[in-house]
Amino acid sequence: MNKLLLSAAAALALVATPALAQPTDLLNASYDIARELFDEENAAFIPAYQAANGVAVTINQSHAGTSTQARAILEGLPADVVTFNQVTDIEKLVEGGFVSADWQSEFANSASPFYSLPAFLVRAGNPKGISDWGDLARDDVSVIFPNPKTSGNARYTYLAARAWANEEFAGDEAKVVEYLTKVFLNVPVFETGGRGATTAFAERGLGDVLITFEAEVLSAVSLLGADKYESVVPSVSLLAEFPVAIVDKVVDSRGSRDLAKAYLDFLYSDDGQRIAAGRNHRVNNETVAAEFADRFPEVRLVNVDEAFGGWAKVSEEHFAEGGLLDQVFVNQ
Repeated sequence: MNKLLLSAAAALALVATPALAQPTDLLNASYDIARELFDEENAAFIPAYQAANGVAVTINQSHAGTSTQARAILEGLPADVVTFNQVTDIEKLVEGGFVSADWQSEFANSASPFYSLPAFLVRAGNPKGISDWGDLARDDVSVIFPNPKTSGNARYTYLAARAWANEEFAGDEAKVVEYLTKVFLNVPVFETGGRGATTAFAERGLGDVLITFEAEVLSAVSLLGADKYESVVPSVSLLAEFPVAIVDKVVDSRGSRDLAKAYLDFLYSDDGQRIAAGRNHRVNNETVAAEFADRFPEVRLVNVDEAFGGWAKVSEEHFAEGGLLDQVFVNQ
């Protein structure tokens, strides 16, 4: 048994319970661009869980924009766990009676095992000289990011751009709206999710810059080639947490709570954190973070609480019907 498997099995043994009576399959509903991350996490978790519990399990995946995923669960998608990129979509499940109201206290770091930030992917040589948020409003720049109505990824982009504009224009709301309207006008097509936006930029050749999570940016450079693309980290960005939760209504019905908890606990283990960092996510595990420090440049991060008064306020002021986001769309 290799070192990785021994380490993971030891961690899971701490939460091991008699597993014969519970289901041996699990459905993880996740965000659009997390396919490869959870392919790797699952491939490590399954043998580690079997080593610790003597039971072979199957992990199934569902990927889409997290707002779409939340609606699907409310309408019957039997997800045992969610690994989202936006707190507000888990809160929708809380409101629907699917997730416990104290879900953020059930796991460390407010139930966010890793994090990222909106960053830029540009074509090799950065021909348009794009370096910060202000460049996105230029007349000669075409911008690609998904629709904030359907994508948590895009909501972080919108909020990060607004946070920059609030500082740049000293809180002058008219100038902030003017700036954001220009940015949105520079988007030729709004894809429904982050992976669709990456495909539009990289495969269809649309746009001069793709705005997405840094993890996706770095992965694209690695996969598609540093001779074709490069990453740009802006002067300031928004902390993008990736919250996880057990879907209580589903696990209580299926009897899968122990497996669901073991699965999410694995994401916090050294091995789970190392996989996440290897997939270009920033992690809170100090030992693992140090191992991967070279790939993550320093950046000043603001968070939703500091910049916008928390997710509840953001949902009401920005993303509700007729909110500030709609005003930006209307101004187009």
